Amino acid sequence: MQKKLIALAVAALASGAALAQSNVTVYGTVDVGFAHRSSNMAPRTKSQQGINSGQSAPSLIGFKGVEDLGNGNKVLFVLESGFHTDNGAHRSENSFFNQQAFLGMTGDWGTAIAGRLLAPRYGFLKSLDPFGDGTVGRFGNVYEDYRALGAPVANVDRVNNAVAYVSPSWSGFNVTAAYATNALGQENLANRMDGRTYTLLPRYTNGPIDVGFSWQRVNINKARSTIGTKVSINQWTLGGGYDFGALKLTAAYDDYKQGMSSGIYDPRMKSWLVGLSVPFNQHAIQFSYNQSKLKTERDTPYGKSRQWALGYTYDLSKRTNFYAAYAHVTNKKRNGVYLRGVNVGDAHNRDFSGNGPDIAGYRSGLQFGLKHNF
Repeated sequence: MQKKLIALAVAALASGAALAQSNVTVYGTVDVGFAHRSSNMAPRTKSQQGINSGQSAPSLIGFKGVEDLGNGNKVLFVLESGFHTDNGAHRSENSFFNQQAFLGMTGDWGTAIAGRLLAPRYGFLKSLDPFGDGTVGRFGNVYEDYRALGAPVANVDRVNNAVAYVSPSWSGFNVTAAYATNALGQENLANRMDGRTYTLLPRYTNGPIDVGFSWQRVNINKARSTIGTKVSINQWTLGGGYDFGALKLTAAYDDYKQGMSSGIYDPRMKSWLVGLSVPFNQHAIQFSYNQSKLKTERDTPYGKSRQWALGYTYDLSKRTNFYAAYAHVTNKKRNGVYLRGVNVGDAHNRDFSGNGPDIAGYRSGLQFGLKHNF
């Protein structure tokens, strides 16, 4: 059951320590490191260096708890707030618990939660990325940038005003379903800021095998769209992995299609990734290759990005590790539209609205740092 909750990023609420007692657990992550990026596509900008927070994982403090109601039923909650380790600032001006904030129930019948949640599709992709969507090697660098497509969406990683259900496991198979009335913000009287989101994720996890298929639809109101027209996004993702013990192979394919009420510009983006993880003793090596192609409704090529990444981690203890990563991006553009380059700053400081530190254009990046879980 615990493995099945990963699709909703409820590993925090599914840990054995939390479910075995009726109190509150305080936990978190502190991550900080150095980054160097070079070969910027902008004129007169050669390189950038910085001390960054949350390079391999978001720096956050969280609270989780559970109450046993009897008959196998429990009430559970998770509250997570992100911060910048490099300057001590809170990561969001608009929400205190910007990572996750939900309340729900769990039992033999499954798990149901409501609040601000990790999007099931994003959690699925993140589990297949050897870098876990962290460091400069993260899949999100070239996998998706909807802002270039006229939608106010960067990477749909978290959704507001959402409800989700995770079914029990049937011999390794389970289903996650989620719905958000307004993933972009808060509902209002005029109901003009809709970002209605529908997600379905059947997944099979049994021993070394992990295979899933995600379908997601997002409806964006005209008032929220960056191009002044209604936008509907349909996206499906097929992926999986096999753990051989000495190494783990993963792969995913994503098909994104955007429709607009004007019917003038209906872009489509196809992306895929392959990943390799090789753990040995306290060490681990990660490698990934990602590619994205963007086309219009007439199959006119608008942008293409390729990225390869190499990473290394060393476990200093069960809770602390050293990491290093290098990534190189090749961008091809047309009509000034190109996909994102290597990430800048906190890789996880982004939400459904597309706000974040990502800067398009850097072709290569090197990071190393320290991560501690408490």
